[in-house]
Amino acid sequence: MFELWTEAVRSIEPLVKPAQRDLWLRPIECLGIEGERIRLRAPNRYHKEWFEDNLLDSILRDIEARTQRSFTVEFEIAEDDGPAQHQQSDRRGDRPREARAGAARAPSPPTTVSVRKPDLVDRYTFDKFVVGPTNQFAHAAARMVAEAPASRWNPLFIYGGVGLGKTHLLHAIGHEIHRQHPEWLVSFITCERFVTDFIGSMMHQKRSAGGSSMEEFRARYRTAPDVLLVDDIQFLSNKDSSQDEFFHTFNVLHYAHKQIVLTSDKLPAELPGVEDRLRSRFTWGLIAEVETPDLETRVAILKRKAEAEQVNLPDEVALYLAAHIKTNVRELEGALLRLAARASFQGLAISVELARDALAKLIANASTGLTIETVQRQVASYFDVKLHDLRGPKRHRAVAHPRMVAMYLARKLTKMSYPEIGSRFGGKDHSTVISAVRKIERLCAEDPSVRSVVSTLESHLRQP
Repeated sequence: MFELWTEAVRSIEPLVKPAQRDLWLRPIECLGIEGERIRLRAPNRYHKEWFEDNLLDSILRDIEARTQRSFTVEFEIAEDDGPAQHQQSDRRGDRPREARAGAARAPSPPTTVSVRKPDLVDRYTFDKFVVGPTNQFAHAAARMVAEAPASRWNPLFIYGGVGLGKTHLLHAIGHEIHRQHPEWLVSFITCERFVTDFIGSMMHQKRSAGGSSMEEFRARYRTAPDVLLVDDIQFLSNKDSSQDEFFHTFNVLHYAHKQIVLTSDKLPAELPGVEDRLRSRFTWGLIAEVETPDLETRVAILKRKAEAEQVNLPDEVALYLAAHIKTNVRELEGALLRLAARASFQGLAISVELARDALAKLIANASTGLTIETVQRQVASYFDVKLHDLRGPKRHRAVAHPRMVAMYLARKLTKMSYPEIGSRFGGKDHSTVISAVRKIERLCAEDPSVRSVVSTLESHLRQP
């Protein structure tokens, strides 16, 4: 009967992202199938809950199709800090919630900096984060880290495009850890602030011919924090001295079992101008992507924002805005506030007609909703190449040609510049992108087969 489970898992593996497959699917162990009862073991309740919400139904459907029988599932929870627990689960995932995965670390109180309230944005909390299919994994990862800091996922690396909620999740983690552990020092900084502080400390040290300034800097970032939250880590790019300092800061905190959370606009492997030893450390824990929200999530974000701002937003107006502003949550919320201000100034109720008039220029200039990551995934899938190869340095034709097609489509279908596109393909120079675009243009003009392939991909990418 074990073969039933194994075959069902294999059937869905191609549909699961590699990072999610390794983290959420493979740790689930089948203990046995007895009659119409399947016994599973999960490392902790977070694994169990995520697995039930996202994968269990698909696996059960496969098993039931093979056997023509219905099954119930019983989970055993193998918590690190306690005896195994057994929980019954039906295929709809009814279960107890809010369990904690592992005992939280209890660090020594900071000795050089007094504990203070974290410098966090009040509204950036978990309960105000709108969860949808494109950010569900990152949200679940952030909740797990907040519930059990430094127990397993350290560092947590959250990446995605501008305005999609990475900073919100970073602050939410800080708020939740501070709520549970008010005696801990939670430090939130932007990477730009880290670099500026480091440069300032070095300059002050040179002027004063002493070491106290750097000692204070290192105490602030290495000794004091129990949790270090760093926004926009890509700002370290091409800053060699700052990278070296952050490398040692990371090592000290990680060795002391203190939680580190980083955000970036790219995967660690795709960060240009960042040393390999740092990129390697960024992958030690868990990597979670925040993708462009789908239509339903964008509508929910607008409704949540309207409620917070006490704006009466009709459903049809929310749908109109969400359908036309697709890639940036900040842009979406800004459009709502602009519309509300226009309605207030003119003494009018918010309507689709008012939105069309008030936001005509903004909507006309709004991006198509297509991201370069979407282009890369579509092209990689079409040509059956690995995504990391498409973004990497390999030059043989099986990868080089699809890469040029992806660069061409990215230039044609997004508003990204040549240097920006190059950075998303492993830090390639803008001249490489220009050459790729020109070559595909020439091949499309000369070769009907290439023209057909590019036309097919473009048609698929332009679909909503």
